[in-house]
Amino acid sequence: MTTPSANVPVSVILKNKSEFEDEPRKKSREDWRKAKELEEARKAGTAPAAVDEEGKDINPHIPQYISATPWYFGAEGPTLKHQRPQPEKQRQFSHLDEWYKRGVDTSKVAVKYRKGACENCGAVTHKKKDCMERPRKIGAKFTNANIAPDEFVQPDLSVDYDGKRDRWAGYDPAEHRAIVEEYQKIEDAKRQMRADKLNAEENDEQDSDKDEDKYVDEVDMPGTKVDSKQRITVRNLRIREDTAKYLRNLDPNSAYYDPKTRSMRDNPYAGTDQEVAYRGENFARFSGDTQQHAVAQLFAWDAHERGVDVHLLAEPTKLELLKQEYDKKRDELKDEARGGVIKRYGGAEHLQAPPAALLLAQTEDYVEYSRYGKVIKGQEKQVIRSKYEEDVFPNNHTSVWGSYWEGGHWGYRCCHSFVKNSYCTGDAGKQVTDVPTPGPTLIDEQNQKVRETDILETKEEQMVVARDAEQNSDSSVNDKDSSDSSNEEENWKSKTERKSKSKKKSKKRKQKEKRRNKKANKDEDKLKEALRKEVENQKEADRLLKMDERKRPYNSMFEVKEPTAEEIEAFQMKRKRDEDPMAHFLNK
Repeated sequence: MTTPSANVPVSVILKNKSEFEDEPRKKSREDWRKAKELEEARKAGTAPAAVDEEGKDINPHIPQYISATPWYFGAEGPTLKHQRPQPEKQRQFSHLDEWYKRGVDTSKVAVKYRKGACENCGAVTHKKKDCMERPRKIGAKFTNANIAPDEFVQPDLSVDYDGKRDRWAGYDPAEHRAIVEEYQKIEDAKRQMRADKLNAEENDEQDSDKDEDKYVDEVDMPGTKVDSKQRITVRNLRIREDTAKYLRNLDPNSAYYDPKTRSMRDNPYAGTDQEVAYRGENFARFSGDTQQHAVAQLFAWDAHERGVDVHLLAEPTKLELLKQEYDKKRDELKDEARGGVIKRYGGAEHLQAPPAALLLAQTEDYVEYSRYGKVIKGQEKQVIRSKYEEDVFPNNHTSVWGSYWEGGHWGYRCCHSFVKNSYCTGDAGKQVTDVPTPGPTLIDEQNQKVRETDILETKEEQMVVARDAEQNSDSSVNDKDSSDSSNEEENWKSKTERKSKSKKKSKKRKQKEKRRNKKANKDEDKLKEALRKEVENQKEADRLLKMDERKRPYNSMFEVKEPTAEEIEAFQMKRKRDEDPMAHFLNK
């Protein structure tokens, strides 16, 4: 390629252009017209195309702003070199066989420590902090022994876009030779084992099959090919002894046979009693999941006609979900219609049939029993057991903890004991603990509070009496010098006052007890009334739930008010606990 001249005057460029015969100079209108006619002739194909400096034709249909060469390019004729990548601006990349060197350079190994080298191993290509060898007790800087070889000086590679993404860059093809040799050894071992096995089979069958082996190569079964060396029977693609489709039923009114496609879609034995394996192409075509696919396609078409944007091949998951939802609603409507008919006309008792296994008394499990009920042949039915221990009765009990429940307490059924891990007392324990202690109620809590307040009041009275006695004793000691008559009168007065005070307090205490008992009776009456109302509410709720929703009365909420303590207690006492295993025994 010629290098463009950097400093070429315009006159030289114009002079050089005039030297070409097929490029007339454009000095006048005549020259411009000739150049235009030449350009049109080149485009029409009547004139030869322009040739560049390399002897290649230039396409005349290339636009002028592309084919025209800038004046500073220094071209001496028609060319397209200015449109191609310029060599001086192209980046040179590394070749495919160039890559980073691995390992160390063992061609030259130093025998003496060099200044600036690694203090640990003695290599010049790295420092002590970058050394990958085991730290020596005394480095090579001081021993001058076992100087490690230097690493290779890595080349500065310039990798292009594809080279950066090459997964096999730097791969050594010699490493693949080990893999090939390993697989070759495996194949040789398999081939040897196969040959040994065939030789062993030939030796075993040599005595018994001498006559058959003699004619194996001469006689072949129709549609088969027998290899005497490997004892392999290979079927051909087409078996000639198979009955042709048009020969299955010679009745002209039977299934139609298409000789062009060699197909018989219908069953040729339709309407006959013959049991054959071939029933036509349609029998195999409409078996398996093909019917479900056809049903799904019909559902998709019907849904599209009704305005649902769904397609079987584009959105199979969406179609399947819509079909499942449609089938579910259809079944619900069928059940609802069926329930309405049964509710109006009756007959539900005829639909309650036992399972088919009980009706037919058949099962796939074969079991033989003896006359005493013992299994003779077959597998005995296994008893399903849990992972927890069963039938474990500690402390002489005959039942497990939790088998007895009464009054809100769990216990043992054998002795009615409510203490876990207690020793069993048998029937004697039942007689002692016939009536278990019930749980605390609202009235019991109120009575307990009344007793506590009575105890506090009696303690306060005792403290008042003791304090008065101490004061009287102090006053008697202080007034020792007074006369005896005055002391006796004061003592008698104080005693009478204390007696009157104690009588008044006892009278007040009795009145308080009467009021409390009266209040407790009122609370008990209120609780009984709340229990009665709660039972009535539950019965009314059950009655409303059993009614038809269309006939159920309107539930008004204008009388909503906060429940009292007795109503809350009655609700807690009458509330049904479904998690309690003994809940269904409460109504009995």
